[in-house]
Amino acid sequence: MARSVFIFNTHDLPHRAGEMREYELDLKITEPVGVDLLAVKPGELIELDLRIQSVDEGVLAMGRVMAQATGECTRCLDGITWPIDESFTELFYYESAANKSAGKKRGKERSAKDSEVDLEEDDLYFMDGDEIDLELPIRDAVILNLAVNPLCSEDCPGLCQICGEKWRTLPKDHSHTEADPRWAALKDFDA
Repeated sequence: MARSVFIFNTHDLPHRAGEMREYELDLKITEPVGVDLLAVKPGELIELDLRIQSVDEGVLAMGRVMAQATGECTRCLDGITWPIDESFTELFYYESAANKSAGKKRGKERSAKDSEVDLEEDDLYFMDGDEIDLELPIRDAVILNLAVNPLCSEDCPGLCQICGEKWRTLPKDHSHTEADPRWAALKDFDA
């Protein structure tokens, strides 16, 4: 199995609080990152300016994600390009913090009458050795930057509901005569 492009090795970063390193990375993605209508397509690059800093609990990752998402206008279905420039900050806890947290959680479950899921703990990121997985922070940064209903322009008129042609290419007096379907059988009747 191929190694994920989102895995970053922090081996060069000393485990002393305050140490920092900066990197410029080009991630060639193998799966789309985004939503159905608008996404960074496989084979495209996501540029990542990454700063990692050693803190007491783990590694603080601060990144700036830059890419071009492509997709379709939701009104006229024309192709569009959407620039992405978003930042993220995430703390990746050392494995020892993960082990302590698991021990605390097991202790809580033993002492509690009914087990509760700690939602805050589910949102934590942990290191795997010296590696951090940047996939979720990058995906979140991209998806939060995308429009829910992307448009080629704010005043896009869309498509005619009857013929499916683009309103901007149709004459201003374009219309369709709608026949009442109840009378459809009589149009072939000879008098």
